Amino acid sequence: MLEQIRAFLRTETELGLLLVALAIVAQVLFGETVPFVGRNGVGNITSLIAALGQQGLVGLIALLVIGYLFQRRPGGA
Repeated sequence: MLEQIRAFLRTETELGLLLVALAIVAQVLFGETVPFVGRNGVGNITSLIAALGQQGLVGLIALLVIGYLFQRRPGGA
């Protein structure tokens, strides 16, 4: 049961990351106004990185934790 929940969440997270990547590519190709995206994806990511950078050590630790969670693979690989 727990493994099924993990697999579902992993799949949903990967889908979300793919959608973010698609939004960024679409915004780069078509400009800031992409009808089906509706928001400024590149601007949002830039402001998130800037906010983490302004927090100094806390932002760096948060960024490392987020990176670790995305790098981790099941089975210890």
